[in-house]
Amino acid sequence: MTAALQFIPLSLCVLTVSDTRSLAEDSSGDYLATALADAGHRLHDRALLPDDKYRLRAQVSQWIADPGVDGILVTGGTGFTGRDSTPEALLPLLDKEMPGFGELFRALSFEEIGTSTLQSRAFAGLANGTFLFALPGSTSACRTAWEKIVRAQLDARTRPCNLATLRPRLKE
Repeated sequence: MTAALQFIPLSLCVLTVSDTRSLAEDSSGDYLATALADAGHRLHDRALLPDDKYRLRAQVSQWIADPGVDGILVTGGTGFTGRDSTPEALLPLLDKEMPGFGELFRALSFEEIGTSTLQSRAFAGLANGTFLFALPGSTSACRTAWEKIVRAQLDARTRPCNLATLRPRLKE
C-alpha cells in the first residue's frame, strides 16, 4: 500500500495503566487523547486501570473485538518493577508483533534519557486488525512515541507508506 492523498481519521482508544493515578491526574493519557484529536483522529474510548494483567487483557480484548476501533494507545506498565505487567497482559493478544516499533522507540529515547531507555519494554503490534501501541507511563515518553513515530504512521498521507492505509488488508 502507498500513501493516500487525503487524511483518513481513525477511531482510537487510550488506556492508562497505573496503580497510583486517577483520570484527574493522568497527564500521559490526557496528552495522548489531545494529540490524537489534534491530529484529526477520534477518541473512541478512554480508560484507566490498575496494573492487573487480567483486567488489562479484558479491556483491550473488548476494544479489539469492536469493529469500530482502529487502534489502541496504552501508556504505563512497561517497566521492570514487580507490578509492571502490560507486556505480559497484552502480548498474548497480538496476532503480529511490530518489533521495529520498540527498537525505534528505544533508539529515539536514548537521545533523551540515555541508557535508561533499556528499562522500557515498549512494543506494538496488530490484534484482530487493530493496531496496539504500548508506551511507557511518562508523558515525555508518550510525546516521543507520538510525535516521532505513531502520528506519522497513523496518517494515511505519510510517504512512502504508513500503517493507516494498510487497514483494508489487515484481515486478509
